Amino acid sequence: MPLRSDWSARTCSLARGLDVLGDPWGSLVLREIFFGNGRYEAIKQRLEVADNVLSKRLGWLVESGLLARRPYHDGVRNRQEYVLTASGEDALPVLNAIIIWAEKNLDAPTEVSHMKVVHTDCGQATSSADTCTHCGTPLTAANTSWHSFTRSEHPVPLAVAPATRISSSPETEIPA
Repeated sequence: MPLRSDWSARTCSLARGLDVLGDPWGSLVLREIFFGNGRYEAIKQRLEVADNVLSKRLGWLVESGLLARRPYHDGVRNRQEYVLTASGEDALPVLNAIIIWAEKNLDAPTEVSHMKVVHTDCGQATSSADTCTHCGTPLTAANTSWHSFTRSEHPVPLAVAPATRISSSPETEIPA
C-alpha cells in the first residue's frame, strides 16, 4: 500500500524518483541502513519513530527494491534485519546531496549537529554528492564515510549491498 499518492507512472523522472525517495522517514531509514544500523529495534530507537510508521517505511523500501530482509538469530529466536540492495546503494548520491545542501544552506541547531560526506580513500570531506572534490574519485558506498558529529568523533564507513545481488521482490531474502 502506498504511503501517499502514487507517482510511479508519471512521465517525469523526478516525480517517479520522489515516489520512492521523497518521503522523509524513508530517507532517514536509509540513512540508518547506510550507517550499518539494520535491525528494527535499533532503527526505531535511533529515529524515535512509532512502530506503525517504521513498519510502513521498511515495507515500502523493501517493496520498492531499495532494501532486502536478511535473517539472523539473536540467541533466542530468528529475526530479520534490513540490508541495502544494489538499487538502495545507488541512492547514496541523493542522500549525499541532501547532506551537502543542508550543511551549506541550513543553520545547525548546535555545533555537533553537523554531518560531512568524506571520501574514505583520501580522507577529505567533499562538496560533491558523487565525486570527491579533493581527488576526483567517484564516490561509492564502499569508499565513502559519513561523519555525523553526534554519532562519532570519526567518520563512519558506510554499509554496502551484499555481494550477492538480489531481485527487488519483497519476499526475497539474501544469505547471511
